[in-house]
Amino acid sequence: MAVEVVMPKLGMAMKEGVVSEWNKGVGDSVEKGELIASINSEKIEMDIESPAEGTLLNIAVPEGQGVPPGTVICYIGNTNEKIVTKESDIQINKVEKEQTEISNTSEPSSLPISKTNDRVKISPVARKIAQAANLDISKIQGTGPGGRITKEDVQEAIKKLESEPLIKQERTISPQASVEKRKEMSVTGMRKVIAARMKDSLQNSAQLTITLKADVTDLIQLQKQSAKIIQTDDENKITITDFIAKAVVLSLQEHPQMNSAYIDETIHLFESVHLGIAVALEKGLVVPVIRNAEACTVRQLAKKGKELAKRAREGQLPSEEMTGSTFTISNLGSYGVEHFTPILNTPETGILGVGAAYDAPVYIGEELKRRTLLPLSLTFDHRVLDGAPASAFFRTVKRYLEQPLTMLL
Repeated sequence: MAVEVVMPKLGMAMKEGVVSEWNKGVGDSVEKGELIASINSEKIEMDIESPAEGTLLNIAVPEGQGVPPGTVICYIGNTNEKIVTKESDIQINKVEKEQTEISNTSEPSSLPISKTNDRVKISPVARKIAQAANLDISKIQGTGPGGRITKEDVQEAIKKLESEPLIKQERTISPQASVEKRKEMSVTGMRKVIAARMKDSLQNSAQLTITLKADVTDLIQLQKQSAKIIQTDDENKITITDFIAKAVVLSLQEHPQMNSAYIDETIHLFESVHLGIAVALEKGLVVPVIRNAEACTVRQLAKKGKELAKRAREGQLPSEEMTGSTFTISNLGSYGVEHFTPILNTPETGILGVGAAYDAPVYIGEELKRRTLLPLSLTFDHRVLDGAPASAFFRTVKRYLEQPLTMLL
């Protein structure tokens, strides 16, 4: 009996998963544990391995389509084995068929457009390259097993097309297509969620950003001294970002109005600090949360932050550990950015943007000295608090950074 491969549930809050890429095609042999597809949810991406050895009999969910967790996405069994397709799969295939029919009735182009032909054996990667180049795959001679079209076959076809005389190309390319070449990408998975949340954040809050610079010369010296004492490897390394996190936590305790959220016309003030640290991924952004950060030392903040960031980049962080933050820090300093305008992670009241530190001449009394300055940007919700209390919080953060020993007392 054919084995059903279902869309996994990547966290309690997951409502939909998207097949981002099929690594195997119908009719391909697969080994148990072999990678067959890649999927993504709102905040997590992961690879799907085959649960059994056999042949990929049917792909029930095409690339780019979102389905609820538990939905069958493909079947694996013996060659020529008949499968019983579920009603949900029939609906998915019906939608795919209707989309294909709509595309086939669109205005014809003089470009050779790739045909939807399931009888043409072609690898998923080769199909993507062919579609991007507007190649008719039925005219490509496959050199793979059983005449299957490989990536190399498509690349060779593109080279031949590019080497044709200019006059012949002008005959096959429409005037509109020759003006501009572009590639369209469907907004799905993590990018779709980020797009919706950023738009919602700007439309449903009164955001204002203020900036200042903190003299972190003494902080850098403290960080270097701590490195000599406790740093044994990268995992135990305490960075400037860890000290910034501690300064923010202490400042939030002194200014509780910033450690809040605006929900349903009500301001919620939180006793505990659940600190979100933005982590950039290859295809998006996530915000792991250090819970009860007020109870952590600088070293504990560093350890927890690195563990969460590592798991986030590996796609092993459940959605529960990326929700519930009361304040967020976003650091673009490694990209050379100084000041920027971070967007609120609503319903939070504030988010701190950290820029790239730089050296500058600064007067200390009557003497001009070389100091290291750190650009900071604070975005806050003006519905919750005004500029004066927000600036007071910001000034407290600056004080802790410029007097780093006070963070350790």
